[in-house]
Amino acid sequence: MTPDMSDVTRARHGRPVHHWRRDLVELAALFTAVAVADAVANLIGHGPDGATLLVISAAVLVATAGFHTWWARRHGHAPPPDHTGARTLADGRQSGRPEETGETGETGETGETAAGATVLWRMRTTVRDEPGSLAALCTALAHLRVDILSLQTHPLAEGTVDEFLLRAPAGLAASGITRALSLAGGSGTWIERADAHDLVDAPTRVLGLATRTALDAAELPLALRQLLGRCTIRSLPARSPGSGRAEEGAPVEGALEDTVMRLRAPEGGVITVERPYLPFTPTEFARARALVELDARLGPRIPRGQDMLTLPEGNEITVRRVDVSDLPAAKAMHERCSSRTLNMRYHGPVGDADRYLNHLLSPRFGRTLAVRTPSGRMVGLGHLLWDGDETEIALLVEDDWQRRGIGGELLGRLVAMAVEAGCESVYAVTQASNTGMVAAMRGLDLPLDYQIEEGTLVITARLDTTPAASPLPYAQGQEQGRHGSPRGERVRRD
Repeated sequence: MTPDMSDVTRARHGRPVHHWRRDLVELAALFTAVAVADAVANLIGHGPDGATLLVISAAVLVATAGFHTWWARRHGHAPPPDHTGARTLADGRQSGRPEETGETGETGETGETAAGATVLWRMRTTVRDEPGSLAALCTALAHLRVDILSLQTHPLAEGTVDEFLLRAPAGLAASGITRALSLAGGSGTWIERADAHDLVDAPTRVLGLATRTALDAAELPLALRQLLGRCTIRSLPARSPGSGRAEEGAPVEGALEDTVMRLRAPEGGVITVERPYLPFTPTEFARARALVELDARLGPRIPRGQDMLTLPEGNEITVRRVDVSDLPAAKAMHERCSSRTLNMRYHGPVGDADRYLNHLLSPRFGRTLAVRTPSGRMVGLGHLLWDGDETEIALLVEDDWQRRGIGGELLGRLVAMAVEAGCESVYAVTQASNTGMVAAMRGLDLPLDYQIEEGTLVITARLDTTPAASPLPYAQGQEQGRHGSPRGERVRRD
């Protein structure tokens, strides 16, 4: 083994390295400097050109010092250039993480410390369907010290879409990752920040969404949104709730058009999913259609748990989820409400109120809570409606039961359900004169935004800083309750 290889080997094992060539050069430079100084001293003492010789001597000493500095930097104690502490695919890994290998870089710190904290990215890119295309992408990521946490492939008619979940150094910009993939053969690359929820593998996530859909028909739009990422989902009934005209349907097998997919809802309506920033793949379309088919086979269903409360005045009420099977009771409550109360709620002709009930009570378009008296009489309705990528809250309380805390109780529970569903905000549309609704929204103790247009008041509450409450009995079908009641006291759960 040559001396150079011995030095490298001993350096990698952490033992001292003796560079004998460097020591020899330093010793020769020292002797040269002493000899030059002695000669200069003799010449200055015995000759007339002493000053000139002194300047020449200074120049020689400076040159000698510069040569010594250059030699020391070139042959110092730094590790060889190829010894950076990072591993690549050639070492049998997709990427090297110093916190796992225990190796260090040139700075003497671990890669995690030198590069700062890591971040998660979700990324998609399209490659040619040929051997070695995926390996080229992995190699490019490994060179950037990017760790591949999960990988899904979406076959296309021409090429393949590869979807990655990545852990990258915080100092590495998204543009750096996409540029490297472009050079490695990727095209149409899309990337966005991810979070800890994305660490769940795809089969586990799909099974969880299928379970949620099986327990509650209102979960289907939410499950589709979690399955497909940031998208806008709209459910259109088979007939318009206002005019009764038939809506445009979708093929039984559904339709996929680049960034839009249309699915046939079980009751004959249409579910439209739009994601303009990223085209859907046939794999995603098949998964979404499978969820809709599961929902259709199970039929209408909602959890049937309920809470019994005592209002401050001593009246007992029950709160539970309802659906279209409760339509007769809801219509009967409409008949007992005054025209002013119905106008405050529906913002239109009172005679049209009943037309919307079938739509509002359907779990396909949201979740509805009902308040009943011990005799079974319905006295209040609260709706949480999926409006594309937004969420609307609406309340209706029978005149004789207003100002008793029922509206605040319903509103607090609907907000808890919105938080549990992952909604970032909810909004209520009412009239500026509806002081009861305004007071109920203010009672949520959430950041509110008010917008008034021609007498119509839109109040938006932000939920991004609100901790999710425990699932309610009627929300998950379990014997669990919320953190207390804002207006009344819970005495029993059924």
